[in-house]
Amino acid sequence: MLFLQLPLLLALLPAADSEDGFQEPVSFQIIHIFSFYNHSWEHSVGSGWLGELQTHGMNSSSDTVIYLWPWSRGNFSNEELMEVARLFQTFFIRFAQAFHNHAIQWMLQYPFEVQIAGGCKLRFGEASVGFVQVAFQGSEFLSFQNNSWLPSPEGGETAQLVCRLFNLYQGTQEIIHRLLSDTCPRFLLGLLDAGKAYLQRQVRPEAWLSPGPSPGPGHLVLVCHASGFYPKPIWVTWMRGEREQQGTQRSDVMPHADGTWYLRVSLEVEAREAPGLSCRVRHSSLGDQDIVLYWGHRSSVGWIFLAVTVPLLLLAGLAFWARKRRSPLHPMSSDFHLCSSQDTLSTRKLSSPFGMRSQQLRSSGCS
Repeated sequence: MLFLQLPLLLALLPAADSEDGFQEPVSFQIIHIFSFYNHSWEHSVGSGWLGELQTHGMNSSSDTVIYLWPWSRGNFSNEELMEVARLFQTFFIRFAQAFHNHAIQWMLQYPFEVQIAGGCKLRFGEASVGFVQVAFQGSEFLSFQNNSWLPSPEGGETAQLVCRLFNLYQGTQEIIHRLLSDTCPRFLLGLLDAGKAYLQRQVRPEAWLSPGPSPGPGHLVLVCHASGFYPKPIWVTWMRGEREQQGTQRSDVMPHADGTWYLRVSLEVEAREAPGLSCRVRHSSLGDQDIVLYWGHRSSVGWIFLAVTVPLLLLAGLAFWARKRRSPLHPMSSDFHLCSSQDTLSTRKLSSPFGMRSQQLRSSGCS
């Protein structure tokens, strides 16, 4: 039944890479982090992820699942979801108890942290692959393969002791195997189906050029930005004509809070070589219409103008302010004097508008 649904999976996978047409696998995994503070107290945080998108959270005070998207339940019934949540909750409770009960035997020193990642991966035309990996203090510790727990070399003797205990519980291992081989792939396909309107959306990137930090006299760093695009796969590079430029530096593709992505691609060149260079952006949302931005056009010239003039204006303003601070105060005029009591009283009797009152003050010598 699972393979009958895989054509749907192919349609929902992110766009293929433009160079090799390779389709990335899609995965769902649950990540659970335990922080053990002493022999009787630990704190845990859990989350669920569809690829790089978080779809589920966990209320740590009540151990209940938080569905972060309207489609986060997939096509499972409430009864199925409750049963799966109960199985995971039971497993995590027993997992934590095992570490508390055997901390001395396993030579563990509080505080320490244990991370669990478990789920499944699917690729069109291939069987699903389930996985469970356990890390201790950020290093590989255990893995679940072929219905049994295996220690990682980095885990040393402690990992071997933990595996020896965990492998005694055959019933738990059978439940884990069923969750990985059956429940997880079905839930993953249900997520893809329920969330297809969101997951298949196409958002065009915005692109612009700017200068980077000056690398030295006679050299420039040209920076091309692509922001706000979805899905994640994108191709951005610096070119001269139809030739890609060697030395292009590509940043990691970083997420925005709205689920879109950002990328920066830079190139260091001699200033005289900058004219004629262009940045080309290729993305599935653009179809065949790549974005091409030429260095030296108004947009990039404007960035250079701002980068040069703004610091100069700030320095000029600072110098003017400093000069004003150093200049002596002008002496008061010797004509300044206090009004007499008679003048003061006469002005207090005025009930005319402000303009006439000012005139009376001037006539009494209080200018």
